[in-house]
Amino acid sequence: MNKIKLSSHWPIGDIQDNSIFANNGNVVMCYEMILPEIYSLSEKDFEDLHTVWHQALKSLPVGTVVHKQDIYTKQAYNSEVLPRDTFLEKTTHDYFKGRQYLEHRSYLFFCLTKNKALNHVKYVNPFRKISSGAIRECDTNLQGFMQSVSDSVSFLDNSRKFSLKKLSAAGIIKLTQNYFNGFNEGFDTDILLENKNVTIGGNHFDALAINSELCFGERVQSSKTNEKFTSDDFVFHQGFIDGIGLTLNENHIVNQVLYLDDKHKWRKLLDKKIEELSKSSNFGSQNKVVLGKIQEILEKINKDDNARIIRGHLNIIYWDNELSNLESIRSKIKSEFKELDITPYYPRGEERKNYILNSYCCFSSNFSNEDLYVTDLKHALCLLINNTNYKSDKTGIIFNDREHNIPVVKDVWDEHRKRIKARNFAIFAPTGEGKSFLANNILRQYFESGVRLVIIDLGGSYTKLAKLYPEAYTVLRYESGKNLGINPFYSSNSEELSPEHLEDLSVFLFELLASDLKISKAQSVSIKKILRHYYKSTVENHSLESFYNFIEQHQKTLLETLKIHPDYFNITNFLHVLSEYVGDGLYSFLFEGNQDQSFKIEDKRLIIFELDEVKDNKEILSVMLKLIKSAIQRSIWKNRAEKGIILFDEFAKQLKFENVLESVEFYYQAIRKQNGAIGIILQSINQLPGNTTSASILENTQVIYSLNNEKGYDELVRRLHLSSHDLNQLKSIKNKLSGPRKYTEIFIKIGKESNIFRLEVPPEVYAAYLTDGAENAVIMDNFKLTGDMEEAIKGFVSAKMKQDAAN
Repeated sequence: MNKIKLSSHWPIGDIQDNSIFANNGNVVMCYEMILPEIYSLSEKDFEDLHTVWHQALKSLPVGTVVHKQDIYTKQAYNSEVLPRDTFLEKTTHDYFKGRQYLEHRSYLFFCLTKNKALNHVKYVNPFRKISSGAIRECDTNLQGFMQSVSDSVSFLDNSRKFSLKKLSAAGIIKLTQNYFNGFNEGFDTDILLENKNVTIGGNHFDALAINSELCFGERVQSSKTNEKFTSDDFVFHQGFIDGIGLTLNENHIVNQVLYLDDKHKWRKLLDKKIEELSKSSNFGSQNKVVLGKIQEILEKINKDDNARIIRGHLNIIYWDNELSNLESIRSKIKSEFKELDITPYYPRGEERKNYILNSYCCFSSNFSNEDLYVTDLKHALCLLINNTNYKSDKTGIIFNDREHNIPVVKDVWDEHRKRIKARNFAIFAPTGEGKSFLANNILRQYFESGVRLVIIDLGGSYTKLAKLYPEAYTVLRYESGKNLGINPFYSSNSEELSPEHLEDLSVFLFELLASDLKISKAQSVSIKKILRHYYKSTVENHSLESFYNFIEQHQKTLLETLKIHPDYFNITNFLHVLSEYVGDGLYSFLFEGNQDQSFKIEDKRLIIFELDEVKDNKEILSVMLKLIKSAIQRSIWKNRAEKGIILFDEFAKQLKFENVLESVEFYYQAIRKQNGAIGIILQSINQLPGNTTSASILENTQVIYSLNNEKGYDELVRRLHLSSHDLNQLKSIKNKLSGPRKYTEIFIKIGKESNIFRLEVPPEVYAAYLTDGAENAVIMDNFKLTGDMEEAIKGFVSAKMKQDAAN
């Protein structure tokens, strides 16, 4: 048969749930596997996965065929999944549209065959034996097999390393059609089985296989060193055969087929084989090699009660639309195997056809003894591929994967708190590594998805980006000797004085008093009583100065009137400390005026407080942070269902003073009541003092971003309790800042999950994120001329492209 038309040779008799009842009498239970992300696994992770596989498969019935199939196909990235409502979203959508990457789908099949002995002649054309009368009826053996498979699948699924889902009838049919249609898209075609080649439509197919014990070198293991990322001071690991997975970057399928045989039967057969080879081992070196390998296998079986003898077959089927390219793909695969000390077999003619046709799940029981190696199950499981492409979440922030630089969406908000309990985040990187660039990327996407942003900035890094949204932003800039127009005491009428407002005011006053002692319940109740009395007695013009004067005027009778014990409220101390903020006090200008301008920010979704002028004055900075918190609580987060983020940029400058750190901690406490998050940006984690306040902040920060740091990451690892693999990932960070595709690499840890991501952006987005330098100055000059930041960025990008083309 030199031509197979799938419509005339359909291999499936029936599909029930996720089970195929094949026309050759086989029953195949089909699953799709969701594997961990590539580069996310440590050496120990690979060992653990190997153990999980062994536990899951070792007790399956004799005669079961397990077939893991990993299909890799070249695809063009479909940008339709990306938003494109705003200027920067559109440019991102267009920039990545059509980018080439390798799609990976991983399947796991369990096959119960009619031929339980699993013995076949050398070549089986699976389509010659198709007969509708061969469909298997449901019997006791089949029910037992299905239960055993379900137990194995549950074990794999419950390991938390993998996720398995039943393959639907539609999925099974699509997989079958794709396989025998040669992964051609847009048309159906036939399989041409010529003497030299296997051709399906426009694609030419070839194969390499591991089909004998002689293919293997000295040893196999669950993982090996990843040479690409390993350096002198650390070792980065990958799966043992990962080199023929995603990183091969060619159209191919990796098939591993395991025949689970009877251990006792094989012990007898191996004993017999050893006896025969011992007699003939003097007649050739090949016989000696085979004898040694079989003796090793038998020794494992006899020593280890958990040993499970198997016959196995591994092949790589690869294809290309250019016949001439097959040789170079074959060469790449052979090179990968050479690094593993494995010598693949290159099938030709009938053998090649046999391997390609019988690597379909319903036919993978058709291999003969000549196509199978004999070994222990543990040995064979080292040849599984246990990772896949980066996985995108349904919503989140767009980064890029490390393999193809295609967009990856990561949910760092975690609405349902599946990965993190606190969505606060921290960015760590030395000067010049792109902290503000990364922060702009995260905040811009949050903003465009409807999150309200409050940025407390000491460096002026966000004003340019904000100008892209002229109706939605406001900048409140501190100028020496002036206030921000925030009056925490302001109330338009007495009805607004809610318990929450009283609570916030009492906290605000205690912060101003800067008491080193923990505030008792009695003290808190006292100040709230006095505040209520003040608002009932004073109808208008509420302010700190008005409140201060009220207490001063009634200091002799106030406590007695309100039945407050003097121990619970020290009026003398209160008036003395707060005198600095009223009248002719040193900092009275901060609270001048009894109106409140906070309402001006209520309808803005991007609010920037620029405190650059005050960064070196701890008293003013501390009060400013308290005033800003007051404005946020009363104006911005009235609606607790609204998502919001507060970012502290140049955080180290704000942390120079102890009272400022304590003030920031109040933000962390307040955020728990809101649907919000706090972000901090630091050059080094050492800029956070080693005290309980800092420890509390770090404990409540569960999303970590780190950029390249040439000084190392030891303190980051120590204080954030990062794993050894986290450290290896950090050390493997490499940026590419030249060429057409520039990117920086970022370590991102969300709860317990971590990986290295890339940040590559289109020219327009790059221009929007620039915060200093000559290029930024050009854009700002353009803006002064046009008054439109979008046009200013377009003009800059257009001019730069012309300049690059001329050069």
